[in-house]
Amino acid sequence: MFSEEEVAAGDQAAVVPVSDHAPPVVIARTLEATPPRDRAALLDEVSPPDLVKALAMASRRVARAHIERLTPDALASAAASGRDAASAKLLRDLAPDARDEALDAMDEQARSRLQTLLAFPAGTAGSVMHQDTLAVRGDVSIEVVTRYLRRLGAIPSHTNRLMVVDRENRYCGSVRLGDLFLHGSDTQVDSLLEEGIPPLAPLTPLQEVVQLFETREFISLPVVDAAGILLGRITIDDVVPLIRREGEHQIMRRAGLSEDDDMLAPSLATAKRRMLWLGINLLTALLAAWVIGLFDATIEKVVALAVLMPVVASMGGIAGTQTLTVVVRGIALGRLERARIPWMLRRELASATINGLVWAAVVGGLALWWFGSFTLGIVVAVALLVNQFAAALAGALIPLGLERLRIDPALAGGVILTTVTDVVGFFTLLGLGTALLIA
Repeated sequence: MFSEEEVAAGDQAAVVPVSDHAPPVVIARTLEATPPRDRAALLDEVSPPDLVKALAMASRRVARAHIERLTPDALASAAASGRDAASAKLLRDLAPDARDEALDAMDEQARSRLQTLLAFPAGTAGSVMHQDTLAVRGDVSIEVVTRYLRRLGAIPSHTNRLMVVDRENRYCGSVRLGDLFLHGSDTQVDSLLEEGIPPLAPLTPLQEVVQLFETREFISLPVVDAAGILLGRITIDDVVPLIRREGEHQIMRRAGLSEDDDMLAPSLATAKRRMLWLGINLLTALLAAWVIGLFDATIEKVVALAVLMPVVASMGGIAGTQTLTVVVRGIALGRLERARIPWMLRRELASATINGLVWAAVVGGLALWWFGSFTLGIVVAVALLVNQFAAALAGALIPLGLERLRIDPALAGGVILTTVTDVVGFFTLLGLGTALLIA
């Protein structure tokens, strides 16, 4: 076995041997940890099925760079021998002409399967469904079904139930595979239909699919169109990578980054992608600096205020971030329903008030002990309490507002929240200082 450190160092001897036996997820991670100049050598040794799976698991930018280097025949071979969902994901990123060339190079069966997936938008159930669904008629007996299964010789992975359809292939329900062995051979299939298995529409967002699998612990779910025709199924094997990808997505978004970024991309490309959020952060920092500038005369006379400014801003920032994280998580997991918003807001404001009173007393007491001024202690305490309250209010309302505007709250929320806590904290502290310490 090899280490990612060896690959990252450009050790070609370490790259080639692993390709013959490494799982696709390991190849994908190693590809991302390999300098761009050495990635072609790694992929040259990967079999077509593993190539498709590995590129589908890699970040979008890394995958795109290598898809475009493949000839239509090579891409067709890789796509036809890989999983349909992974192949469709790669083909979706190609230019239309290149995608058509690759599809034309495939056999009719593979082309038809992939065109079915490509007909649905990315991020929907239809775009990742399996079409290898075992379906039987409801008006046949268990004996007929078991003979059919024996003739197949193999059952698709993660098949825990058989889909039941009518003569027009309309979905009627499903039967547990195990139930076939618990009833007599003359039992009719439709008498064993299982209840509580919701079919998915092909345009169902993948986020909703993930929530269904998480909350109901399904192994597989059918996908049906508006007319009830069975199109395919989604299995837990498809959902687990989505859960992992969403977790990575949340982590990267908090830093204003994308999980599609290439970790080892050239410096100029990386700088361009991050420049926007750094620029926005600069503008918000200038706004906070402008507020401080309004009270420059006060700071000159009461230097202690300058010493205590970071304390007030930092405490507000932490409190606001805690609330923001809770709300964003509730939105992401679908747990923050509209009816619960007032209750959540009251809880966060009450919590902020309690914490504000406690820490205002602590910081005010420290200011009194440090600088020997009772009035200064009162100013700092009140500023901290006000900023804690404002931080909790902003931390709750900002992500809700951004979500309504269809702006990612995990990406933009932190920048706006920091501005609010800095401006409110500085303005309250310096404004009260001017009124009580200078007047």
